[in-house]
Amino acid sequence: MGLNVGDEAPAFSLPGHDGGRIDLAALSGRKVVLFFYPKADTTACTQEAIDFTALAADFAAAGAAVVGISRDPVKALDRFATKRSLGVMLGSDEDGRVVEAYGVWVEKSMYGKSYMGIERTTVLIDAAGRVVRIWPKVKVKGHAAEVLEAARAL
Repeated sequence: MGLNVGDEAPAFSLPGHDGGRIDLAALSGRKVVLFFYPKADTTACTQEAIDFTALAADFAAAGAAVVGISRDPVKALDRFATKRSLGVMLGSDEDGRVVEAYGVWVEKSMYGKSYMGIERTTVLIDAAGRVVRIWPKVKVKGHAAEVLEAARAL
């Protein structure tokens, strides 16, 4: 991964699922949790988004914004957020610039075939815009709670 703890978080502005924009600069002064996930409305991605949604009030109380990012188009994110009653921001990175900048667009392999895709990763950014923790190759069970504890500890 090209991003390291201590690095300044790469700036981005993405269309959001709610018709707005998600701009990292606009979140300046707050802690930010970015969870990168492969595809909206698939089993693990859905569970991860539901887990972060369940803790949304706790993240807010800890002064942290939570943003999910995938390469899904905005329409797919709108459907995903509505269908699953998600309470976190979802950003559409269709052109892949953000996933590339964060180093989560990687070569993957399934059934002996290689392909490019998003490695499920979470990045915690402090209020000054610095990366303070990276969780690569995330296992979903219990992950959102672990990230919440790290956000509270900042």
